[in-house]
Amino acid sequence: MGFKQALVNARHHVVFILGLATALIIAFSIESREPGRVLGNITFDIPEDIPFKSTRVLSQEEFEWAKVAWQYFENNYQDNTGLVNSVDGYPSTTMWDTASYLMGLLAAEKINVITHQEFSQRIDKALSTLAKLPLVDGKLPNKAYNTQTLAMVDYSNNPKENGIGWSAIDIGRILVPMNILIWQYPEYNKKVNDVLNHWQVSHMLKDGYMYGSRPTSTDDSIMELVQEGRIGYEEYASKSLALMGRDVFNSMKYIDFLEIVDVYGIGIPTDKRDPAKYHAHNYVVSESYILDGIEFGADSVSKVFAHRIYQAQERRYEKTGTLTAVSEDNVDEAPYFVYNTVFSDGKKWNAISDDGKDQSHLKTLSTKAAFGWYALYDTEYTNLLIDEAAKLMSNNKGWYSGKYESDGRINKAITANTNGIVLESLAYIENGPLLTIGEPQ
Repeated sequence: MGFKQALVNARHHVVFILGLATALIIAFSIESREPGRVLGNITFDIPEDIPFKSTRVLSQEEFEWAKVAWQYFENNYQDNTGLVNSVDGYPSTTMWDTASYLMGLLAAEKINVITHQEFSQRIDKALSTLAKLPLVDGKLPNKAYNTQTLAMVDYSNNPKENGIGWSAIDIGRILVPMNILIWQYPEYNKKVNDVLNHWQVSHMLKDGYMYGSRPTSTDDSIMELVQEGRIGYEEYASKSLALMGRDVFNSMKYIDFLEIVDVYGIGIPTDKRDPAKYHAHNYVVSESYILDGIEFGADSVSKVFAHRIYQAQERRYEKTGTLTAVSEDNVDEAPYFVYNTVFSDGKKWNAISDDGKDQSHLKTLSTKAAFGWYALYDTEYTNLLIDEAAKLMSNNKGWYSGKYESDGRINKAITANTNGIVLESLAYIENGPLLTIGEPQ
């Protein structure tokens, strides 16, 4: 074989090595500049001491909280498919919510809420189902499925023959429990590989970015690709793909679209891509940063950004007296899903639905955000949050999604995502980051 042909054959390896070298250079520049970190042309101070909670055994009360969360998955389990409803009593799910179930299942096993036998039975059935799902264009999971029939559906649970497209962010999320199974439960390697061989993940990746799909404006049976992800969610969802050797280099970078916005004197990370131009809102919420921390242990940049997102909410409480833990959540009245944000679409403390309409009257204290911050940080404020969130449960149904700021009513939506993140948060307190090998970080 000639040198030129050998070089052509090795081009993918060369690209990978060059990409890795670039990543190391960026990482080194971030780590080596003191007293601040540098991302592109933005410098930000490093807090001397982020008050991370030390790993410890759960208290009896915390263990009871975990059992309440697991009750949701007992109530909403579909025995014939092994999937769980996204919302209490409603037989539909997304890949994000299925990931929340699988993460809740892993967490429940780790802290002994369920037996290993029950865990094994459930994980085996779920993986078998995921390996035979009907796929959009025969390539990737649809955005929604009927949990009883496995039919691809729209968000109203109406069957759609070719689905409504896939979400790259949701798929990145469900690859987190897949990675945990591969590394920590090797007996399921074949089952996980069956899933990954069924899904064609390469179709949602291009030039190091993640792409979702959606129906074209002229024919809802034909899909078009759209770049997916904004700062926070984009980097989080990329990490599981990177662990599987996929090229998500550009999605993992904060540099290209990072803008720092002042909120109560705290510089928080936002995405400067214009929603009007890119047709995607740049929500800054708690969830992606909490998940990055409790699942991956965070990295040198995300741990700083997460702490700032937390501090902005703590500062709002200090300034207004309103306990604040914001995230996207189901709500128990129309439009049934609201993004409660630190910043979005040019506005601080914006609350909007996915169509961009103002939903300020539906601002809530988010149960899952309260639990997540409580798991990560040992502060007086996280204790205040958990004291309030601890009231938001039904022993027979699980954890409610939150409490409305305007009048103190309980937001009685009960979901897989809230209850899964509650379980993950409690497992983090006892074990540290869920996706680790060997001793907790």
